[in-house]
Amino acid sequence: MGPVLSTRQGSRSAGAGQLARHGTAWHGTARCAACLAGAASQGGTGWHVPLSSHGACATFCQRCWRLPRGRAGAAGAARGERSAPKAAAERGDRLFPIPGDSVGHGRLQAGTRPSGRPLPLPPGPPRMWLLRLAWALAVLGIAAGSGPSPSPTAPPPDQASIFADLTPAELRAVRTFLMSRPELGLSPSRGGPLAKNTLFLVELLPPKKRLALRYLDQGGPRPQRQARAVVFFGAQAEPNVTEFAVGPLPRPSSYRPLRFKGGRAVPFAARPMTLLEYELLHRTLAEAMEPLYRLLRDSTGFWYHNCSRHCLTFSDIAPRGLASGERRSWLILQRFVEGFFLHPVGLEVLVDHRDPDPRRWAVQRLWYNGQYFSSPQELAERYERGTLAVARLAEPPFQQLFSSYEPRGRFATGTPTEVHGAKVCEPQGRRYRLRGNRLEYGGWSLAFRLRSSAGLQLFDLRFNGERLAYEVSVQEAIAFYGGHTPAAMQTKYMDAGWGMGSVTYELARGIDCPDTATYLDAHHFYDADGPVRFSHAICIFELPTGVPLRRHFDSDFQGGFHFYAGLEGQALVLRTTSTVYNYDYIWDFLLYPNGVMEAKVHATGFIHATFYTPQGRRYGSRVHSHVLGNLHTHLVHYKVDLDIAGTGNSFETMDVRFENISNPWSPGARVVQPWLHRQPRRSERQAAFPFGKALPRYLLFYNPHRRNRWGHPRSYRIQHSSHAGRVLPRGWQEENGISWGRYHLAVTRHHENEPTSSSIYAQNDPWEPLVSFEGFLRNNETIEDQDLVAWVTVGFLHVPHAEDIPNTATPGNAVGFFLRPFNFFDEDPSVASRSPVIVRPLDPPTFSQLEIQRWTPASPGPCVAPGPFTYNGTYRQE
Repeated sequence: MGPVLSTRQGSRSAGAGQLARHGTAWHGTARCAACLAGAASQGGTGWHVPLSSHGACATFCQRCWRLPRGRAGAAGAARGERSAPKAAAERGDRLFPIPGDSVGHGRLQAGTRPSGRPLPLPPGPPRMWLLRLAWALAVLGIAAGSGPSPSPTAPPPDQASIFADLTPAELRAVRTFLMSRPELGLSPSRGGPLAKNTLFLVELLPPKKRLALRYLDQGGPRPQRQARAVVFFGAQAEPNVTEFAVGPLPRPSSYRPLRFKGGRAVPFAARPMTLLEYELLHRTLAEAMEPLYRLLRDSTGFWYHNCSRHCLTFSDIAPRGLASGERRSWLILQRFVEGFFLHPVGLEVLVDHRDPDPRRWAVQRLWYNGQYFSSPQELAERYERGTLAVARLAEPPFQQLFSSYEPRGRFATGTPTEVHGAKVCEPQGRRYRLRGNRLEYGGWSLAFRLRSSAGLQLFDLRFNGERLAYEVSVQEAIAFYGGHTPAAMQTKYMDAGWGMGSVTYELARGIDCPDTATYLDAHHFYDADGPVRFSHAICIFELPTGVPLRRHFDSDFQGGFHFYAGLEGQALVLRTTSTVYNYDYIWDFLLYPNGVMEAKVHATGFIHATFYTPQGRRYGSRVHSHVLGNLHTHLVHYKVDLDIAGTGNSFETMDVRFENISNPWSPGARVVQPWLHRQPRRSERQAAFPFGKALPRYLLFYNPHRRNRWGHPRSYRIQHSSHAGRVLPRGWQEENGISWGRYHLAVTRHHENEPTSSSIYAQNDPWEPLVSFEGFLRNNETIEDQDLVAWVTVGFLHVPHAEDIPNTATPGNAVGFFLRPFNFFDEDPSVASRSPVIVRPLDPPTFSQLEIQRWTPASPGPCVAPGPFTYNGTYRQE
């Protein structure tokens, strides 16, 4: 029996095999003395016990750390110096403790958070970038956080592990190797000058498809495991960015440069921002804001220069300039309170920070309350002379600030909200299996990873052992804005350039994912000097859909029935989130028992807001006294590398047309009826469907050589759930950087040198992008009986409104697509499920006796809620 929704509340005490210490719980059963001693010696924060310390129980810890018996255990014992938890981490086993409520994190009791109080400042510059940088990261070594019931995880099978993200040990090995190469001249990322050579990003470099398939399908050699490393060469006469392939892992010994299609070099100005550059930008802004101290203090009660409590922060805008090679950023100044994104003060500043020497950076323009100024001094002088139109803002309230989550008001019906609502539970255990990065559920199996650069990526997606897709992955997410202020009209966010896959903060149990979910940690190496662990960055759970997958009530039309049959609806969900500055994206892949996969993204978080002026109403809605919610369009791009019953696929569209024919059974009458119009798409241009034109309703990928039992080509269909549209006219400046955003769908032949549709460099150089998706279509190759890739664009227009305060809500703000079987099977494959219920009357028409046929227990049993809510939220370099 699958998961059910329950409104029953209860509690569960720690079961046998859980050791609670300093608010930390370890899940397992039999612990040997060395394990317990190791836990005690570490103050309950983790274990680091050499295998040699366990003596006779060196094969032990199969329960503690799930080390396999036999050669692996013996080899580990022989090495001696390697700790049991480290060994487990290198394999991706579950080993991290779960923080409990007793760990001190400065929490306030419920209802006491003073949301209007200026936020406490962390060490260092108290600025927006400290919140924005989700990124001391890049690449995931999957280590599972523990769930409330026994773990479904096990060591990863060899085949899936070729797609597994780099472990922390591998990330460190890559850094150590590259730092040791004198010709690279690398320096630590933290501190020092901007003009230096640094290692910015390390993540898995996936194997080439042909090598992976040879290994997966033909028993060929295992592809060599390699890393992708991004290096900023800032300490040379002509700075640039270079990407390297580093390997073989786990002990790298060589590196080679990676080239973009066309062989272009990466301009230094196109690089993503770093924490160091934000620190230097903060210093530049603090110095520039000194003349404006009185204006800001008098008009807002907050200031930027030399502040300690009532501080301003800033949000930066991209792209950074108007042409390739520029690096000029508009900064929006905001009051640093809870939800500061909704607290602009009416001042926007343009800073030129292209030069590697920050002493040459300069403020070029300012915008204040509808007027432009050439310097801070000019603006300050206008204020001192009394000729400036000043925007005076009221002091934010101490509690119930409009941008906070604190409850306010009451529902009219008075129904209770102070008790827990319905919850998901698994009354008879989990029905999915997680082995490393291999996920299995019903007929489904897949490998997954979490790229620091762009997010979730599925590989080797199969149903009942047959591959449907080699890869399904998120490529890019953008939000293009309009507005009256200079920052608003410049805002065109391309989130892969902000490390979209690395800002995967902790998922809250029972809110972001059900209490019963399996939670996995991520390790990212992104703008850091080592891997950074993000706990509970991914969750996996089975979800009751609330609607049956199939059902029928067969009425006898006389007050009774012949039978009732139904199959409850469930789906397995693989989820992560990306908090990219103000917005939170919830990324889901859903697997249904009938061979359907759904890719979905929800948008929530704070709207990107600017200072309200009357002229701004053309570009959005006034959502508070001095706040304008600016209109914008979200687009999300996916890569779907389909292998329908093999790699040789073709593509056709199908829709209906109408015919007017003579009625064959009534002479003289006519019949108008629909008929299926199939149109084979033979070339890439024929298979590119631009926005502004109707998209055919059936988009079919099929194997021309394989048919089902009924003679139809075995096919799968892509079905959009989207109302996306163009964000800019074709070819207009920044639009060149997102040429994939011209199409609902484009189908191309697979090429190893076309792995992605975007890059981390598009944000800061969209004018001359390194990856031009339009170039994928330019040669207009044939797509008949070829290895095909579908590139899917979904999105929506968002005109912010008052109900987006404090946050944009998820209902109505979800888009995605379905991958649906179309004559691929001989019947609905969910008939293999043992979850249906069939009811037949035995004595119609009295209906006093019924036959109830089911293959699961008659009752799901009790649903017991887990323990109290806990949350940690930290992400730290280990």
